[in-house]
Amino acid sequence: MVSNTIFLIGICVVLPIIVVFMNNRTAQNETNKKTEVLLKSIEAGAKIDSEYFKPQLKEKTLKEKLLGKLTAACVVTAIGLAFCIATLIIANIGGGSYFIEFILIGSVVLAIGIALFISYFISKSMLAKEIEAEEESLKNQK
Repeated sequence: MVSNTIFLIGICVVLPIIVVFMNNRTAQNETNKKTEVLLKSIEAGAKIDSEYFKPQLKEKTLKEKLLGKLTAACVVTAIGLAFCIATLIIANIGGGSYFIEFILIGSVVLAIGIALFISYFISKSMLAKEIEAEEESLKNQK
């Protein structure tokens, strides 16, 4: 029982902290590299471009947002299916003390994935004209 609690705390608490730490570390490394480039260009007497250090926020297009939603739907659905299948396999082997709880969790995750798929297909059909117009404007800009 204690090992299950420690495992759950590790997943729910430690894993998100590690993800945030890695994201911050990546951003800090990028800033450090830009600083090195700036220092070398100052030493060399080169002209400094102020645009280089401004954050480059690229807004996603509608198509990219929809593809992100599709990716999330695939991942969440796969996790839900894997959870349900793994629970059924473990229950058949004979280790199913938490069978109902795990099937319930897998079913909820699977339902969320299916809802994301439905949302993707509805959004795709509703935004088809806007996506085409956005692609046209991007082609005209190049």
